[in-house]
Amino acid sequence: MLMPTLETARLLVRPFTLDDLDALHQILDIELSEADVGDVGPRQYAERREWLQWTVLSYGELAKLYQPPYGDRAVVLKDTNLLIGACGYAPALNAFGQLPSYGLDSTATGLASPEFGLYYAISPAQQRRRYAAEAAQALVDYAFGELRLRRVVATTSYDNAGSMGVMRRLGMRIERNPYPDPPWLQVVGILDHPALGAAEA
Repeated sequence: MLMPTLETARLLVRPFTLDDLDALHQILDIELSEADVGDVGPRQYAERREWLQWTVLSYGELAKLYQPPYGDRAVVLKDTNLLIGACGYAPALNAFGQLPSYGLDSTATGLASPEFGLYYAISPAQQRRRYAAEAAQALVDYAFGELRLRRVVATTSYDNAGSMGVMRRLGMRIERNPYPDPPWLQVVGILDHPALGAAEA
């Protein structure tokens, strides 16, 4: 289940290589050091190198286990081959049952549920050009077309208007956690497979 390079009008969404280390460290750990990108925060160069080695190895190891192609991918400008960010799939484990549309109330049970999450982060120098939405749309298309997933989600914080803008461009339904806890579950974008909408019509 190795995911191929995805191509859009302007971008390539491809597996990272070890040669991406300098550019990736610059974007994620320096340029986006203050941003909430769902990571543990900025890393030192050696830590990012270890993370990148693990990421590159994970592509093949997950495929051997017939697992979804979780992990980060490079977002590259097709015309210049410039690395401008990262995106990918992440297993998301959270109290999604608290969201009104799920019809459950996990606050009573304290139970969490897994979802298939999207992740995107673009260099500040390349933002406001809709690159994040373009890369994320390629991931959504692959998730629904090739992986045949029922649903994908994306999460962000209450004040991240840019991330919510990407969710809207993808056609996601945006929901806010009606409860103060857990503090890391604030805003969720939810997108169901188009076939589900057609079945309901």
